[in-house]
Amino acid sequence: MSKTLLVPDYIAKQRAEEKSAKKEAPKAEGILDAAYVAAEDRVLDPTKLPESAIDRLPQPTGWRILLLPYQGKAKTTGGIILTSETREKEAVGTVCGYVLRVGPLAYQDPNKFGVKEGKLHPEPWCKEGDWVIFGRYAGSRFKIEGGEVRLLNDDEVLARISSPDDILHL
Repeated sequence: MSKTLLVPDYIAKQRAEEKSAKKEAPKAEGILDAAYVAAEDRVLDPTKLPESAIDRLPQPTGWRILLLPYQGKAKTTGGIILTSETREKEAVGTVCGYVLRVGPLAYQDPNKFGVKEGKLHPEPWCKEGDWVIFGRYAGSRFKIEGGEVRLLNDDEVLARISSPDDILHL
C-alpha cells in the first residue's frame, strides 16, 4: 500500500523553495542576524554574535540594561510553522532576554539593592551574558539594523535563568 500525501501545487512549490533555501548559506541582513541559528529554527544564540556587532549596539547609560529579547522557534515541536506575525507578537510579549550590556550605575543604588556589611550588595542581579526574565512589557523597545532590543531599568529584572527554553511562552 502506497502512502502518498497529495497537496496543492502552491504548497508543493513553497516546500521545494524552502528546501532549496535551507541548502544556501544564510545571508546576514542586519547586525543581529548572526546571533540567530537557521531560519526555520530562528532562535537566539548570542554566542554567534560577532564582537563588531556588539560594539555597534547602544551603550546604556546610568542604571539601564540593554537586552536582546528571546525570539522563539519558527516551527513548533509538533511541526506547525508559525507565521511571522505570530512570532512578532511573541517577541513583543516575551519575558526572556539576553543581557548584552549593563550601564555604569546599574545595581549601585543602596536604597534599591541593599547594603551588606556597610557595602553595596556584592552581587548584581545580572551581568552581561546572562539570560533574564523581566516584566512582559517592561522597558523601552526599539529597532536597530537586524532586529529589536530593549532597554530596561536595573530593577526591572525579575530573575536570572539558565536558558529561555526552560520558560514556557504563551
